[in-house]
Amino acid sequence: MHKRPLSILLRPLGLLYGLIAEIRNTLFETALLTPWRPPCPVVSIGNITAGGTGKTPMVDWITKYFLSLGCRVAIISRGYGRITKGVQMVSDGRHLLLSAREAGDETAMLAANNPEAIVVAAEKRKEGARFIQKTFENFPPDVIILDDAFQHRQMARDLDIVIVSASEPFFKARMLPEGRLREPLRNLARADIILLGKITDPDEADAIEHALTATGRPVLRTRVHTLGLEPVTDRSEESANTGVQLQALAFAGIAAPEEFLASLRRTGTDVRAHRFFRDHQPYTTETVRSLIREAKEKGLSLVTTEKDWFRLLGDPQLKELMEHAGCSYLKIETRIPEGEEKLRMALRDLVGR
Repeated sequence: MHKRPLSILLRPLGLLYGLIAEIRNTLFETALLTPWRPPCPVVSIGNITAGGTGKTPMVDWITKYFLSLGCRVAIISRGYGRITKGVQMVSDGRHLLLSAREAGDETAMLAANNPEAIVVAAEKRKEGARFIQKTFENFPPDVIILDDAFQHRQMARDLDIVIVSASEPFFKARMLPEGRLREPLRNLARADIILLGKITDPDEADAIEHALTATGRPVLRTRVHTLGLEPVTDRSEESANTGVQLQALAFAGIAAPEEFLASLRRTGTDVRAHRFFRDHQPYTTETVRSLIREAKEKGLSLVTTEKDWFRLLGDPQLKELMEHAGCSYLKIETRIPEGEEKLRMALRDLVGR
């Protein structure tokens, strides 16, 4: 008896998942369900696939731009992987109040990199926005940024930005759980701006961009810019040397670790070994000691992603171990080679600046 391919077995579930998404979208589009609208403008950054498309660096870019305009900014993120539940204040715009274990690694990283921003973790973005409205009633934010909220339609948004990864099989994309699509590709027409990122094949990117223009929405390309390696302590400064002499054991628990390795190599780092873990996977003392032991035996420097470093920061013991080992993390940022002013203008128009 021949076994049926797993994809064939999962396809009916994908069709069901897509049907549910379409019914839900129809309820909102026919006004049978009405999204709640907060008293300030809302920007949503999301995607149509599960996994890493570069949402968090884009949230960081938009947050920094609004802050540069003098805006009071609030970020609402799910806080994936956190040990807490419900609505949690991560930062009040003055103090970082929760660790990565309590807030989620990406949420804690956004708060630490934007200390003037209000940051709240909430599975239900609407509840997070109401919490912000009540808590900061006397000094409300000028704008709310929703992290990973394209599918969270219970809350209205004034600008819907969707990121599409060119490294994904766009033209052969399948619905979850067979593939990585959260909803059918045609729903990209619901976005206001589409960002095409993680481009590795220019020809493939051209074909995807051409297909995306059929939505009638502006399509802008983004790219990851590496800023170099950051030592976690002064004693790891030597390990942070970005010259070709640095020989590294790279480790990461992110959705697309291969791109992390490619970015490392662009800094001149010689990646001699690597260890990959599941996206958002919590690190244990045993895992960290094993990484340190392997790096020591092979004479390599430990290097990780900024997101992974924030996950390690959430546990004082793991933080101390990595500091003693002289770990470094790769600092990156999002850049928009063409069309950046179009995005800036759309953001300025929202807040009247």
